[in-house]
Amino acid sequence: MADQKAILKAGDKEIELPILSGTAGQDVIDIRALGKHGYFTYDPGFLATGSCESSITFIDGAEGVLLHRGFPIDELARDASYLEVCHMLLHGDAPNKEEYEEFENTIKRHTMVHEQIHMFFHGFRNDAHPMAMLNGTVGAMSSFYHSDLDVSNFDMRVRCAHRLIAKMPTLVAMCYKYNIGQPFVYPRNDLSYAANFLNMMFSVPAEDYKISPAVERAMDRIFTLHADHEQNASTSTVRLAGSSGANPYACIAAGVASLWGPAHGGANEACLNMLEEIGSVDRIPEFINRAKDKNDPFRLMGFGHRVYKNHDPRATVMRESCHEVLKELNVQDPLLDVAMELERIALEDPYFAEKKLFPNVDFYSGIVLKAIGIPTNMFTCIFALSRTVGWISHWHEMMSDPAQKIGRPRQLYTGHTQRKYTPIK
Repeated sequence: MADQKAILKAGDKEIELPILSGTAGQDVIDIRALGKHGYFTYDPGFLATGSCESSITFIDGAEGVLLHRGFPIDELARDASYLEVCHMLLHGDAPNKEEYEEFENTIKRHTMVHEQIHMFFHGFRNDAHPMAMLNGTVGAMSSFYHSDLDVSNFDMRVRCAHRLIAKMPTLVAMCYKYNIGQPFVYPRNDLSYAANFLNMMFSVPAEDYKISPAVERAMDRIFTLHADHEQNASTSTVRLAGSSGANPYACIAAGVASLWGPAHGGANEACLNMLEEIGSVDRIPEFINRAKDKNDPFRLMGFGHRVYKNHDPRATVMRESCHEVLKELNVQDPLLDVAMELERIALEDPYFAEKKLFPNVDFYSGIVLKAIGIPTNMFTCIFALSRTVGWISHWHEMMSDPAQKIGRPRQLYTGHTQRKYTPIK
């Protein structure tokens, strides 16, 4: 792991630092010994800093690779269910048939929320943003399981993880129902994870809700494709909150808050807002030209990715589901027409190929969610639902590490040096 050394020359000092190698990806320079030499590193955004050791997810952005426990994301999205992916992220490997059935049954037995959770919702305004309600109710869950919050206890941690994976769809659906003034719908254990979520979102007591197989499959894929994405802002937030020993519900609520930021979880919502700005197919050439103009502030949302410099490996699978859903539902919506024409032009225009501005997963997932009938203010909630398993898996991994310490980043201080205070009187 540490056969090579890096030599740092700092003034008249030479500091020897070990170089560590993982199973894949870039080598890292272990700078933990810098402090005793009177130095530390400066890295705003932590873009060149490895904050932890993890065996959950690997990303190679240059090659367009995303692996969960070594399995390529496109294979998982096509051939595995979301709950299978949940099992492998949380427990370390793909389940066999018996393990999967036990895991699925465990999740189904935890889908209901305490009836008093309903009272929390009635404390919100009916036009409250769904992410505000989700953030509050996830954090409040710790008050219902306060006897089961010993984070040093392995079994308790796993139970908390199961509860969060199971109850998050229920809470997200409750946010939607509260917004539109409809009664909450209880979960049904005879349905799949995705179908149960759709039923809680769209069924009403007055009539049955028929779940389209194509929509159910697309929803499951959206969950799978957003399940984890390595050490992103919200996952790092969960880890940092958890490093203090905070309970898992508080940590996941912190992740929800971080994801709420438009630079993180709002990408597919931003994509729909862009389609609304374009408005109609005949205006696409105008906006394509604006996107190519470096002096124009307009940017094509949902194209390219800050991590994937080649292509987003999740986008190909989501594209299949997107076209399948649009074909089955035959939705007549001008924005979806704009989206499909924009996709066609972007895939054929040499400018976009040269810049590697291919449609990403957020472009297609936003279109699918729009076609299903989910409002844009719910998009980030669904992202949080999907990402909960990634957050709790990283939290569980961190809490299982005997070497884990409370996070304490350093700073480059640029304020006043010590000075004398003069009393105001």
